Amino acid sequence: MVSQLSEAVLDVIADALVDKGYIFLPELVPAHISQVLLEKVQATEIHELKAASIGRGAEQQLNPDIRRDRIQWLDEQHEPDSLYLDLMMQLKEGLNRRLFMGLFDYESHYAVYQPGAFYKKHVDALKGSQNRILTTVFFLNPDWIPEHCGELVIFDEDDNEIERIAPKMGHFVIFLSERFPHEVTKTLAKRNSIAGWFRVSNSVHGF
Repeated sequence: MVSQLSEAVLDVIADALVDKGYIFLPELVPAHISQVLLEKVQATEIHELKAASIGRGAEQQLNPDIRRDRIQWLDEQHEPDSLYLDLMMQLKEGLNRRLFMGLFDYESHYAVYQPGAFYKKHVDALKGSQNRILTTVFFLNPDWIPEHCGELVIFDEDDNEIERIAPKMGHFVIFLSERFPHEVTKTLAKRNSIAGWFRVSNSVHGF
C-alpha cells in the first residue's frame, strides 16, 4: 500500500514555508519506510559511495576542507528508494497546490558521514538561479546521542544561528534553498541522511 502524506501535514508545511521559510518535523516518513531505507544504507559498503563534490557543472570539484561526506543518488526504479521518492512527489504536488511554487522535479542522494566528516557552511542555490528551490534533509540514525555531534545547523540571512537539529532517526527538515546557509558539524559517529532538492522546470539539471 502506498503511504500518504495527510492534507493536514501538507497544510502545516506550506504555512511554515510562508511564515518562516523552513520547518523541522520530528516525524514525517512512516516508520516502515524509514526502517528499509536505514537497512539499505547500512548494507552499503563505504567504497560503493562516491566522494561528494562542491560546485556544479564545470566548477564541480572535490574539496575535503569543505565537505567530507560520501553519496549515492536515489533511483526511482528500485525500492526502497521509490517509496521515499513517492512521498516527496506527494509533497511536491501538495506544495504546488497550496503555494503555486511550480516545483517540477526532485533529486536526492544518500549522504554518509564517517566519524570526523563535516560539511562547512554553504547555501544550496545561488540567489535568482532557480536551480534548487526547496531543500529537504531526512535522517537515518537510530540511538543518536548529543555526544555524537553531527548536527545540521541552519542560519538566517544575517548569519545568525536559528536552528540546530540532531540527526536522529526520522527527523525531517525542509527549507528554502537560496535563503538559508547551513552546515553539518563534525560528526563523531557514522551519520546517515538523505538530502534532496526540488527544482522548477527551467532549471539546469547537472550533478
